[in-house]
Amino acid sequence: MGATELILVRHGESLGNVAAAQARQSGAEVIDVPARDADVELSPTGVEQARALGRWLAEVPAADRPDAVWSSPFRRAHETARTALDVAGLDVPVRLDERLRDRDLGITDTLTTAGIRRRYPEEAERREWHGKFYYRPSGGESWADIALRVRSLLADLERQRRHRRVLVTCHDAVLLVFRYVCEEMDEASILEISRTQSVRNAAVTRLVREEDADGWTLAEFNSADHLRDRGVPVTTQHSPSDEQAVEHEAGEVR
Repeated sequence: MGATELILVRHGESLGNVAAAQARQSGAEVIDVPARDADVELSPTGVEQARALGRWLAEVPAADRPDAVWSSPFRRAHETARTALDVAGLDVPVRLDERLRDRDLGITDTLTTAGIRRRYPEEAERREWHGKFYYRPSGGESWADIALRVRSLLADLERQRRHRRVLVTCHDAVLLVFRYVCEEMDEASILEISRTQSVRNAAVTRLVREEDADGWTLAEFNSADHLRDRGVPVTTQHSPSDEQAVEHEAGEVR
């Protein structure tokens, strides 16, 4: 049997998260991201959050700490993992896996909802028709595409025998799709969670399963107590890759 506990963590606040919030507040059409998606760094607040995650890991009983880390290769996720491990003083193997990367938005990359409506009105119409879960922008991915990645990665975690508690650092949509797959949800259930509970930066979600069980059980979701307890800001910034979901979830786009 492979992993029996997944500790899922969204990366700390990134400079892209900050840029997306600024674009949304100003009504801009384009998000002024500082680098290509894979190279976006943590903001100063994001570094604080990653360090707080590390202090929390250091206080977890040794028997309950992760014995391996699988991370998105995108800098903000990998940086969150490395910073947390360094602060915690944990020497565990870290595997970068492209299946954990953020969602690819294709031609709509870096555009706000207003930008898509203005420049690609046909994409806005397609999204309205297909819905958030199945909509795939031209050249990009849907949440259903992410599910295929997650299922493949879970199969690899099942085949390995050395690591039981695995820390996974990834992105908000990817984390939610882990829940969708592991808890065998339907489209409506995961979208309701997405609509009502934005994944916090550096928050902890845990999925567990018994040695003789096939399925996973949610033990904890979106917990940010380790941030609050250490006086670190708790943020729920949307990523540039999901910025256009904000107005949709507020009912302005359907």
